[in-house]
Amino acid sequence: MTDKPDSIFSSYTDPIPPIRFDVQIIPIKQDGETFLYFQDQYGYAPDDFAVPHSARNIFSLFDGQRSIEDLMEYTGNGVTKEQILEYVQFLDGNALLHSPYFREFAEKTELDYERSDVHESITAGLAYPDDAEEMTHFLNEAFDKLPTADPVQTAKALYAPHIDIRVGMNSYVKAFSAIKDLKPKRVVMLATSHYSGMYPDVYEERPFVISGKDFKMVNGTVKTDRETIEQISNLISGDEESFGVTFRDRAHRVEHSIEQHLIFLKHLWDHDFSMIPILVGGLDELFYKADGFQGQQVENFTGLLADLFAEDDDTFFLISGDLAHVGKKFGDDKPAKEMFEDIRNFDDSFLSHGASGSHQQLLDLMSEKYDPYRICGYPPLYAFLKIKPELKGDVLTYDFWDESERESGVSFGSIIYR
Repeated sequence: MTDKPDSIFSSYTDPIPPIRFDVQIIPIKQDGETFLYFQDQYGYAPDDFAVPHSARNIFSLFDGQRSIEDLMEYTGNGVTKEQILEYVQFLDGNALLHSPYFREFAEKTELDYERSDVHESITAGLAYPDDAEEMTHFLNEAFDKLPTADPVQTAKALYAPHIDIRVGMNSYVKAFSAIKDLKPKRVVMLATSHYSGMYPDVYEERPFVISGKDFKMVNGTVKTDRETIEQISNLISGDEESFGVTFRDRAHRVEHSIEQHLIFLKHLWDHDFSMIPILVGGLDELFYKADGFQGQQVENFTGLLADLFAEDDDTFFLISGDLAHVGKKFGDDKPAKEMFEDIRNFDDSFLSHGASGSHQQLLDLMSEKYDPYRICGYPPLYAFLKIKPELKGDVLTYDFWDESERESGVSFGSIIYR
């Protein structure tokens, strides 16, 4: 045991830490055998971790109450305490148990990320190829075969999806082909934050998460505009809370909402540009009291961004968000297909209000039933509409991914602002 960290589980009599509740265990078949694949959306566990399906029985005993001594009465066939401990340590060492070692490992992972200067892609090899040459071919083929939009010569912003490229390529191609001729020097990214909620101690009352990292994508690195980020930091220094801003950027570590856009920018644009990557967390408090503390934070920060960039012809805004998330996968009691008509009507209103430039109409719609369809694009789009109020847009796309095997679905669309 000398080669293992001291915090790895090592007791026969203490309760075995339970399997992490936030890890999804998925049965998969390979070469006629069934394995349990562990999917960790937070990226702590190895990507390809799997065990034989027979292990499910012992996992059910890891309830945080039973010790290895307790488990001996359930085992047979000469299984020893030492073998069970070795297996528990195998799981613990791969960050799959909710244990002291896992908490230590997770915090070190987050701190290492915060201290680094580069964000490494977490979507490469999953939604698209992880080889630069294959990636270029993959995207060229898509833009050659799928319907494109007429390129605009001037535009201020694009609202576009961040759904898995494999199911949303049509929408991506049409949306991004519209801006392929633009050559802004700076891109302000306003993107959905899916993971800031997992760090309540870091992001409580901090909906805006700014990163100063360069983003290393398969088809090239996008540099951050560190000079302007430092300017923002200096302008709000000592008063970050009233702007709702933090520069502790661990929420970016496993976030896909920015990456999905950057691969298209790097494919279509060959000029030099930098970006300011901003994740926008939940703005649900606005549903209940729009002029409350969070409302004032949004007012302050979007006002600052408006002063810096709203009239700057060299700055382009890219807003990353999907629309409805519905069906049994997302907690609804009926399948998505039974909700299609209601979803379409709601999405039409959402996109229409977004295209009209009215942040108030958008908020009124979302507040009426407190975001009934879980529209993750609401926070970044609302923030943008506060920065550029009354700027008109045109809806470019609307699509729906019907994940019928899970009785669920996600809708997504795009808006170009000229």
